[in-house]
Amino acid sequence: MTTNLRTRILLLALLCLGVTSTALAWSRLGHAMVGEIAQRHLDPKARAEVAALLAGEPIPTLAGVASWADDLRTTDPDRFKATSRWHYINARGGGCGFDLARDCPDGNCVVGAIQRQLAILGDRSQPLEARRDALKFVVHFVGDVHQPMHAGNRPDAGGNQYQISLRTAVPPEPYAAKNYANGVMGTNLHAIWDYYILASRPLPPLEYVNLLDKSLAPGPITAHVATGAPLAWAEESCQLIDAKGLYPPGNKHVLTQDYLDHMRPLAEDRVRLAGERLAELLNQTIGEGAPAAAAP
Repeated sequence: MTTNLRTRILLLALLCLGVTSTALAWSRLGHAMVGEIAQRHLDPKARAEVAALLAGEPIPTLAGVASWADDLRTTDPDRFKATSRWHYINARGGGCGFDLARDCPDGNCVVGAIQRQLAILGDRSQPLEARRDALKFVVHFVGDVHQPMHAGNRPDAGGNQYQISLRTAVPPEPYAAKNYANGVMGTNLHAIWDYYILASRPLPPLEYVNLLDKSLAPGPITAHVATGAPLAWAEESCQLIDAKGLYPPGNKHVLTQDYLDHMRPLAEDRVRLAGERLAELLNQTIGEGAPAAAAP
């Protein structure tokens, strides 16, 4: 695939259907980069299966469907409401030792959703539509679980209730334009992590992906993913919140470009790691690493 074609496809993924929605995790840019990194590291069987499952999608790539679970907010509000709790997990007892019985009742959290949708994706007896949607959910939720504000332990809705006044030249997403005036954005800490940290790096999308992907060896990723990996990833994200000081010191609510620049290496590492682990999961579930009984 030529560079120009890859660029067009990734840009289309960022703009597909022209849908904008309230920021949920990584924004369209971050999720598309997770999907693109993963796509580059699929083994041949997984790549073929992805192509078959996504045939007919407006943009039939992992990047192209990476924001589908967020877009349900406007394309299918009832389904979005039914799945909204699948995007995050919160440790109600404090700390980062998530108790799934307490913090993920009936599997309604990002950890449970990844496990459940992976099972559907890997079950060839399931209807094609169910497996297609499962793939789209998995692509999105693996991105979500690596965004630290989606796996926290504070009573502020993952930073959504921690208000921020951000001085920035980054244009806001269309839904939030009314909150931007004179170079100052009225937003919250969750949105800072969803959108502004990545969006404030002035790189074309494909160049940004290339930058993050260059630390990975070319070709398929064959590492085995343990059954409990999604829970471990959530705990890892949670631990970063305090370890890396994601909440501004001194309960500060006014931020500048300095915060974005300081946190960007961590955010970029989480996006790269999400793409890497997504490729591992898909290769293990529908690729060369799939159990023999589930092989095509």
